[in-house]
Amino acid sequence: VQLQASGGGLVQAGGSLRLSCSASGRIFSSHIMGWFRQAPGKEREFVAATRWSRASTIYTDSVKGRFTISRDNAKNTVYLQMNSLKPEDTAVYYCAKANSLSSDKREYNSWGQGTQVTVSS
Repeated sequence: VQLQASGGGLVQAGGSLRLSCSASGRIFSSHIMGWFRQAPGKEREFVAATRWSRASTIYTDSVKGRFTISRDNAKNTVYLQMNSLKPEDTAVYYCAKANSLSSDKREYNSWGQGTQVTVSS
């Protein structure tokens, strides 16, 4: 599976961005799609994940109520709608594929290239 993330940019605090992750290759309904982020000097951390096949989602606590993960199965695309952005959301955001719904990055076996999100105060 090949993953292509896009949609990053520079936004002021309180603003919104929508990231997209397009998937190609052998995609199965059992696959999990997740978003992670990595700020400079920090570990890559889990943000959100969803199943392709049904509406099961998980989020890290710091983004609950602000970020929404969704998918368009017809387009093989997963989105991350980010609202009420904060400077601490600044990071490179990555999409990834796993076989089970998990926040553990070790469960994810395919990764896209990152897309930079910068939130100014």
